[in-house]
Amino acid sequence: MKKITNFLIMAFVCLSGTTYAQQDVNDFVDDMLYIADGFAAPASNSAAYQGTAGWFTSAKSLDLWKVDVSFHGNALFVPPSKKEFTVSASNLKLLQINDGANAAVVPTAFGSTSNVKFSGNVMGQDFSFDAIEGIDKGALFYPFAQVSVGLPFETEVGVRALPELEVDGSKFSTYGIAIKHNFSQYFRFNRKEDLQLAAVISYNIFNVKYGFNPVAVPDVVTLNLINVDADMIMGELLASKRYESFEIFGALGVAKSNFDYRFDGSGFGLPLINQELTALSDNEAQFKGDIGFNLYFTRFKISTMATAGKFFNVNLGLHFIL
Repeated sequence: MKKITNFLIMAFVCLSGTTYAQQDVNDFVDDMLYIADGFAAPASNSAAYQGTAGWFTSAKSLDLWKVDVSFHGNALFVPPSKKEFTVSASNLKLLQINDGANAAVVPTAFGSTSNVKFSGNVMGQDFSFDAIEGIDKGALFYPFAQVSVGLPFETEVGVRALPELEVDGSKFSTYGIAIKHNFSQYFRFNRKEDLQLAAVISYNIFNVKYGFNPVAVPDVVTLNLINVDADMIMGELLASKRYESFEIFGALGVAKSNFDYRFDGSGFGLPLINQELTALSDNEAQFKGDIGFNLYFTRFKISTMATAGKFFNVNLGLHFIL
C-alpha cells in the first residue's frame, strides 16, 4: 500500500536503532492508516452534500445586476450505518483488538465511544489506546453567507464563504463559486409563471476538523485530531415553477469530490503517517437529488431545500434582493 523512501528508512533506522524496531513503526503506521480510513471516510463522503447545498433555489435568473444576499443554515443528518465500521484483525499487522479478538465495531468520525481497545508493542514499549471516538452527533449544523448577482444572458453567479467556525466540537469552513444559466429563455414561452429550466456548475472547498481523545504511542506519536479537506465540482439541472408568491423547485446532479486526510498531534512518527495518508486521498462521484420551495415576500424570500443520497441534508435560507 505504501512506498517508503530511502531517506525515511534511514531516518527511522537511526531513530530506532534496529531494523526490527523500524518494522514495528512501519507496521504501526499501516495499521493507523487502515483505522483512519474507516474513521474519516463517512466524513469525506458527506462533504459533497454539505459543501454543495443551497447554491440556487430557482431556475429563473436574477434580473440584470440585481443582488441576492442570503444567509443559510445547513443541517446534515447522519444515518446509523455511517456512525460505525468494522475493524478486522486480519487487516492489522501490529495492533491487537481487545487482547486477541478477531474483529470489532468502532466509531467513525460521526460515532460515539466504544469499549474497544487496541494494543501493541513498538520499539520494546507496550502500549494500548481506546478506539478513536467520534463527535457523537446525529445531525451537524452550521451557517454560511452567500451573494449572487444577475448577469447578462439570463446568467447568475454566486459566491459563498464561511471562515472557520467551531460547532459542537468540530470546526467547519467552506468557500465556493457557482454559475447558473437559464435555458427557458430559448423556449417560445418564458413568462415568470412558466416552468423554468437551468444548468448549474459550482466549485466548492470544504474543510472539517474532528478532534478526539489523544491516541499515544510512547516515543513514536500522539494523535488528537483528523483534518478532512475536500474540493468538489458539481453539475446539475434545475427546474422550478412559480405560483404567485410560492415556488417549487427540484434538481438532479452529480458532485465529484477530491479529498484527503491529515492528523494533528506530535512525535517523530506524525510526518510519516501524514505522508502515507496521501495514499488514501481519493476522488469520488456522488449523485444527488434536491427538492424544495420558496416563499416570496415584498423585500425578501425564504428558501428550503432537502438533498437526498448517501446522506440527507436540509438547507434553510433567508434572501434579500437588492
